Amino acid sequence: MSESTPVRIEVEPLAQGWAVRSAALSNEMVFAAGGAAETAARDLAERLSDAGRPVRLVVRLKDGSVAGRFIYPPRPAAAPAERVAEPA
Repeated sequence: MSESTPVRIEVEPLAQGWAVRSAALSNEMVFAAGGAAETAARDLAERLSDAGRPVRLVVRLKDGSVAGRFIYPPRPAAAPAERVAEPA
């Protein structure tokens, strides 16, 4: 997969739970709740985007129909001096 080809991440229902699948993962992730699966998929999409990879996230409903499609454009990593810690 080339660096310009979007990484595809899918959140899909299982018989018991939800799966997050992507070629970027060595194994699928399985969750009991759809919300937890979607949160994990969005976190993965953000990390890949921060690493400069474009991402296409597809979230499916329990019946398998598409609930939403999200595009995460590549974001080049900020130089260390540009990253600012937020106050605690």
